[in-house]
Amino acid sequence: MEPKDEGKNEKAFKNFGKRVDEFVSELNEAGEKLQKEFQERYEELKVSAEKMKKEAENKERWKEVEASLKKAGEELKNAFNAAFKKGS
Repeated sequence: MEPKDEGKNEKAFKNFGKRVDEFVSELNEAGEKLQKEFQERYEELKVSAEKMKKEAENKERWKEVEASLKKAGEELKNAFNAAFKKGS
């Protein structure tokens, strides 16, 4: 191999090395960006899940309130019926 060819090969490998380094650097940056995006999405999902949980709890409470009011209404109806029952 002539010295001239050796210089070309060295230059080609050096160039290749720089490109590999750039690629790895870009890959790391992309990975960091994806990790940040996933973290943001995860936080959004946690907030949504908490909101849904509170809404579900609120619905359960209202179901209990509705059942209690229905029961109270029935008892009030029975009390009125007993109070105003025409003489037996």
